[in-house]
Amino acid sequence: MKRLIFASFMITGLFADVGVRSWNFEDVQLGSLPKGWHTSATHPKKPMAVWKVIKSDEPSRKQVLSLTKANDSFLNGGIFNLCYTKSVDFKDGEIDVMFKANSGHTDQGGGIMWRVQDDNNYYVVRFNPLEDNFRFYIVKDGHRHELASANVKLAKGWHEMQIAQNGDDFKASLDGKKLLSFTDSQLPKSGGVGVWTKSDAATSFDDFSVKVVR
Repeated sequence: MKRLIFASFMITGLFADVGVRSWNFEDVQLGSLPKGWHTSATHPKKPMAVWKVIKSDEPSRKQVLSLTKANDSFLNGGIFNLCYTKSVDFKDGEIDVMFKANSGHTDQGGGIMWRVQDDNNYYVVRFNPLEDNFRFYIVKDGHRHELASANVKLAKGWHEMQIAQNGDDFKASLDGKKLLSFTDSQLPKSGGVGVWTKSDAATSFDDFSVKVVR
């Protein structure tokens, strides 16, 4: 995937206005979060997971956003770890991110959250290498419901995840291959965007890009 730089601009196309916002986290102070991002949780339990920008140990990536300290208690298996921003108001368009599952006993991996109303209401797509599946969920009033699922195996390392939203229709891809599609109208309003893991899943993210279509 082509490396992305931080950008914010508007272009006018034939059919729609498109706004693009991208983060590669290289302009973020180590140990902190990008400006406008914050961490939280659905079903919060202490201690909370720690998210921050760290140096990558791979030459191809300088800095990445990582969940560095997971809430690894078995009793806290229902916690959803959130890191998101409302500086982008996303309803329709595309979101793309690179991700790497680092560790986790109860859960691994993670993914993209969008149309985020608050900590308890959003859509999420995630890949879990422990289960070898890729799934759409809606979290509404704090309750998670599965919308679609596909079985898929991925090698260890970095992979690309993308969602495309158009009205009530959304699709999701891994490494450029479309694997999920679904129609749902339960969260029709625009909202924030970010990344998500569950329980003790420690995951790194890079090159987070949002294209908003109006």
